[in-house]
Amino acid sequence: MPRFTKIVATTSLLLAGATGAFAQTNESGQISSILQVQQYERAIHIMAMLLIGFGFLMVFVRKYGRSALTATFLLVSVALPVYLSIGSLSMFEAKGEIELFILAEFSAASLLIAAGAILGRIKIYQYIILGLLFVPFYVLNELIVIGDYFHIVGKVADTGGSIVIHAFGALFGIAAAISLTSKQDIEVPIQSDATTDKYSVLGSMVLWVFWPSFCAALVPVEAVPHTVVNVFLALCGSTLATYFASMWIRGKVSIADIANAALAGGVAVGATCDFASHPQAMVIGLIAGMLSTVGFAILQAKQQKFHKIIDTCGVSNLHGIPGIFGGLVAIVVVDGLDIAAQLKGIGITIAIAVVAGLVSGKIVSLFGKQSEIYNDSAEFHDAE
Repeated sequence: MPRFTKIVATTSLLLAGATGAFAQTNESGQISSILQVQQYERAIHIMAMLLIGFGFLMVFVRKYGRSALTATFLLVSVALPVYLSIGSLSMFEAKGEIELFILAEFSAASLLIAAGAILGRIKIYQYIILGLLFVPFYVLNELIVIGDYFHIVGKVADTGGSIVIHAFGALFGIAAAISLTSKQDIEVPIQSDATTDKYSVLGSMVLWVFWPSFCAALVPVEAVPHTVVNVFLALCGSTLATYFASMWIRGKVSIADIANAALAGGVAVGATCDFASHPQAMVIGLIAGMLSTVGFAILQAKQQKFHKIIDTCGVSNLHGIPGIFGGLVAIVVVDGLDIAAQLKGIGITIAIAVVAGLVSGKIVSLFGKQSEIYNDSAEFHDAE
């Protein structure tokens, strides 16, 4: 009898252990599924930013709306499969399918930023060529700076891509514009009207709303709430700063400043979105908005004259300057940050972006010149 009791007790313990293990496995599976669903939702938010946000932000050029929206479609359609193809190679760390897709969306965002610098001055199919050239260079920079693949950088703080997404895309586009801007192009004014300006602000508002999903897409689940609040605070700061700076510099508010510089807080806070305190995020946004507005109102004309280029969307002022500023702010905000690594990450990004942009711009220019810039009628049969 005692022996039978012992067997029953042992069996009960084994069953209880098995049940507990099953429960733990089941719970782990449920948590994993929930995280994947959350990442899926953020991926959809980012896609709204790419197609609707960026797309409508770039329709401010009068008579170029069809082309801007079509170019947006094509650029995203190139970036996603090219990045996914490269990311699936054995040399890269294995990632979940949704996580890899979000990283591909980041590359598409950076590509759209780069294209903004030369918007309206190349043929539609040349945007595809630009995308095919851009993504491998983007992956290389991501591999070196974020992945530290060659062990020459170290740990870089850039959660939301201030450096590797925004600054890289802007600098690549500016460098490419050197080969894709002629003397005749400089003399052609970039025109907008009340309708195109309103659509541009609509695109900006879509980006504003979904920007927290962009920055929080891959942060640990416990850091998501803090990151979301930080991003919105930074955007609030840059929007307020843009209004007052635009009014102060220009005498009256420029709708172009509102559509663009108001987003600078989201660009700048990206590097520290999960580290900064809420007051720090607000200050980062305020400074970024002011810097961006000064860039649009004062520096852009001087920069374009110096480089003999046209930066159609002002990407250097919205993404370049605020992106580098955000990367530098991390030195102050992030405790225990390797300052040398952060500076190396920024320096390498600048170097790769400029060299890659110069090379890519030269290659794209070999495929011809747009006959009539900033005009849909050059390639769309139903355009005026």
